[in-house]
Amino acid sequence: MAKEKIQFEVNGKHVRLEVEPDELLIDVLRDHLGLKGTKAGCRAGECGACSVILNDKVVTSCLIPAMKADGGKIKTVEGLETDGELHPLQKAFVEKGAIQCGFCTPGMLLSAKSLLDQNPHPTIEEIKVAISGVLCRCTGYQKIIHAIDYASKATPSKEA
Repeated sequence: MAKEKIQFEVNGKHVRLEVEPDELLIDVLRDHLGLKGTKAGCRAGECGACSVILNDKVVTSCLIPAMKADGGKIKTVEGLETDGELHPLQKAFVEKGAIQCGFCTPGMLLSAKSLLDQNPHPTIEEIKVAISGVLCRCTGYQKIIHAIDYASKATPSKEA
C-alpha cells in the first residue's frame, strides 16, 4: 500500500508524516514521534493505557487509525508539563501517592485533564465516570480519585 501524508498538531507542535493507511495512532505517536508515554496495553481499547486527547476528546489511540488524526489536535502525557514544570494534575498525583507502577498514569492524567477542562470542579462521582475507561491494577483508584479531586480544588482556573 502507498503511504498517505497526514499532518496534525501534537503537544502544540505541527507535525507532517507519511503513514501506512492502516497504521494506528498509538504506533505513530510511539514509533514515528518517540512519544513513549502513551502506553500500548491491551491494543483492544479496553485498558485505556493508550488514552490521548484528540480534538478535545479522550480517545484510545490503539483503536484510532492515524489517518483520523489528520488536521487534528493531539495532547499526550508529554504535553502536560510546561517549561519543565509539572502540570497541577501531575503534581497532585505525586503528592497524593496516586502513582504506583505508573502504567495507567498517562491515561488517568489525560482523562482527568479532559474532565477538568470541561468541568473544573467535578464531583467525586463525575471523577469516577471520567476515569472509568482506564484500568488500574495497583491503586484501587482511591488515591487517583483523591488526587484529581485535590487538583480540582487547588486550581482555580481552567489550567487544570
